[in-house]
Amino acid sequence: MARLNFEVPNTLPVDDAKQRVEALLTYWQRKYGIAATWTGASAKLTGKAMGVSIDASLNVEDRRIAGEGPDPGFLLRGQATKYIQRKFGQYLDPTTPLDELKRRADGE
Repeated sequence: MARLNFEVPNTLPVDDAKQRVEALLTYWQRKYGIAATWTGASAKLTGKAMGVSIDASLNVEDRRIAGEGPDPGFLLRGQATKYIQRKFGQYLDPTTPLDELKRRADGE
């Protein structure tokens, strides 16, 4: 299966960015059932969302979040890319307090 690579800019320290990405992955766990397993600053994601099997990985790095996952195909590729960029952008926004992101992820 083809892979979709993504990269999202990050201006936060790695530890702060990781906490925010963890909140996003908690949201995806609750909403879609996507499971995440962390090793250091890298996460492996597995599950199924909107009919697409997910077997993805991501790395929290100094100036970016980089990852790859399954390519959902020509018809959904643009939507998937926009969704990923938008969600990571929301969760990495330094003007949004981490506590608020955690509440969102927990469904409060």
